[in-house]
Amino acid sequence: MSALPSRRRDRPPARSWLTHALAIILGAILTLGLVAPSQARAAIAPETTELPDAIAPDTAIAQAAPRSSTSFVAAAVDRVGPAVVRIDTERTITRRVDPFPFNDPFFERFFGGDDFMRRMPREQQQRLTGLGSGFIYDRAGLVLTNAHVVDRADRVTVTLKDGREFDGTVLGTDTVTDLAVVKIDARGQTLPVAPLGDSANVRVGDWAIAVGNPLGLDNTVTLGIISTLNRSSVQAGIPSKRLDFIQTDAAINPGNSGGPLLDETGRVIGINTAIRADAMGIGFAIPIDKAKEIQASLARGETVPHPFVGIQMQNLTPELARQNNRDPNSAIALPEVNGILVMNVLPDTPAVESGLRRGDVIVAIGGNPVTQAAQLQTIVENSRVGQTLQFTVRRGDRTLQLSVRTAQMRDAP
Repeated sequence: MSALPSRRRDRPPARSWLTHALAIILGAILTLGLVAPSQARAAIAPETTELPDAIAPDTAIAQAAPRSSTSFVAAAVDRVGPAVVRIDTERTITRRVDPFPFNDPFFERFFGGDDFMRRMPREQQQRLTGLGSGFIYDRAGLVLTNAHVVDRADRVTVTLKDGREFDGTVLGTDTVTDLAVVKIDARGQTLPVAPLGDSANVRVGDWAIAVGNPLGLDNTVTLGIISTLNRSSVQAGIPSKRLDFIQTDAAINPGNSGGPLLDETGRVIGINTAIRADAMGIGFAIPIDKAKEIQASLARGETVPHPFVGIQMQNLTPELARQNNRDPNSAIALPEVNGILVMNVLPDTPAVESGLRRGDVIVAIGGNPVTQAAQLQTIVENSRVGQTLQFTVRRGDRTLQLSVRTAQMRDAP
């Protein structure tokens, strides 16, 4: 057993003790000087989450860290992606064959002239294929897509994300709104269904997620925002349609047509249908509320009602009227007002029966002023077939009241 050291031997010398105390005080001062600025910085920028490499993050803090601000996209696509389908089409077209150069006298000498020409085929059959998107909205196997995706198709093939493939039957199409319903027979099989949202509640600036098969690249997802609402087909440069579109900057390309536009929760708020060839980042989708209105009629193979009056028109302002009136070659003097100029009246239409003429300026409908062609188109589209609309018209110096009874549009304008 070793002897305990004496107390005197353990006591540090006086100078060593004093030095040690000064070192502790100096260290405390330096520590306070270093900590205070970092505390101030933390108060200014509490959102900073970067940590020095030498400091390992606390496990509890790391688990509580917020997820990426766009992580909702993955959840939305997981919810709807299985119901998004690829639509392949085939159709046969007949084209006339140009007999040139066999109608040349030089060739007649070798090929027998008229007798050879009689044996030459005048028409050829050509097989065309197409690609688009769609989504299952009913477990009975009903698929919503664009009318132009399945237009005149002889065969439609619908492929699900999980690889299942079905023959599709086109139940109904509406070229005016560019909507179509396709039926697949999946008896005995469970089908995924995309939940339909409410486009009336969509706001400019909301997230927009486009899902489809652009350029044959299956199951492609793009993200953007809602750029604007109620973009008329005239403003969108698609006057042959009768729609107010949702405009988005989510990338849409050929092959996306018919695919869903989703909100951040994964509900369908629109059907991707068109792009502007002269613009980047501008696409258009049919509001899902519009599709809800007509899908039942399409599924039954019924004609969708589309009232029309039968005019070609453009917006008129006092400045445009003055320019017209100063032109010595102008055949019509226009009133210098804001309104809708009738450029042409189509034959055998309600416009003819009502007495509308080329050069008339429509300034009100039902007593409400109208200044944009898109306004008139929306009012007519929202009316009933056979409903009478009261047009207030300026014709030269006169103001007329004309009754226009809408009729069913025979085909897309």
